[in-house]
Amino acid sequence: MFKRKLGKSDLEVSALGMGCWAIGGPWTWAQPGQDSFPAGWGQMADEESIRAIQTAVDLGITLFDTAANYGAGHSEVVLGKALQGRRDKVVIATKFGHIINEEAKTVYGDSAQILPNVRRDVENSLRRLQTDFIDIYQLHEGSYDPNLALALREELEALVAEGKIRWYGWSTDLVDRARVFADGPHCTSIQFRLNALFANAEIRQLCQAHNLAGLNKDPLSRGILTGKFTSSTTFPADDIRSQMDFAGAEIVRRLGAVDALRDVFTAGGRTMAQGAICYIWGLDERMVPIPGFKNVQQVEDNVGALAFGPMSAEEVAQVQAIVAAHEPEGSTPS
Repeated sequence: MFKRKLGKSDLEVSALGMGCWAIGGPWTWAQPGQDSFPAGWGQMADEESIRAIQTAVDLGITLFDTAANYGAGHSEVVLGKALQGRRDKVVIATKFGHIINEEAKTVYGDSAQILPNVRRDVENSLRRLQTDFIDIYQLHEGSYDPNLALALREELEALVAEGKIRWYGWSTDLVDRARVFADGPHCTSIQFRLNALFANAEIRQLCQAHNLAGLNKDPLSRGILTGKFTSSTTFPADDIRSQMDFAGAEIVRRLGAVDALRDVFTAGGRTMAQGAICYIWGLDERMVPIPGFKNVQQVEDNVGALAFGPMSAEEVAQVQAIVAAHEPEGSTPS
């Protein structure tokens, strides 16, 4: 088992974390005045989610990433139950910044309420997680006004001083936003999209320049990099992936790239998911992939990547060449 030191913090975690979006079950993004849409990953059995979390801990996983909006709070509730008696063995990262209705299972965004609500939000997350402190508290509004973010950063520093949180970060793919938090004394990580199909080089460079860890959401590209989907794949209406057109040109192109990646991903006995994770480790030593899971088997598969470790530089180059070959003519890989 190899580990990662999380940026400027005193936190050392397993090089792989577990993303807890799916275990929140179905919920709805319901922005007032706009059409609502499913934002969860379909039906979940809490008992299986708890077994999966506890299996991950038993296998050496020490980082779990969730958010207040996942399941409108339900993901935090399930994670808190699963970690009772194990809290001292793990690092909990959660996120804030949305309006949550736990009973109706609805969530929406209101940037004007983020700063006024941050203290109430942290107390609600502490309650749901059944813990006295949060290890990494992350802003979940990726495009938040950078001027307001400076004031928010000061409020997060105050929460650190009070012992409510230990460190903080920002879940954003926007480099100019991440930069606002980067120099904060207790900012330790940026969460952003990273996988074999999406390189996100500029924000990785920011992490290196400011001694921040990268928590990598979407390391399996919503399951596409596992190689189990086709152009005819469909999902239940309460799964966010039901909004994706797997027969559309963009996803068909991605599926072609995944087929071409199969040999390098599975070299040495890796599964496709393990290959996707090992690629990220080989790409950048600051990165901590946080793949999602829906059952014990998926946890065991993901954790199995730790036995292989980072891809070699040669394999990373092979992956990048394959992905570049599947980019539209005239474009460059992300």
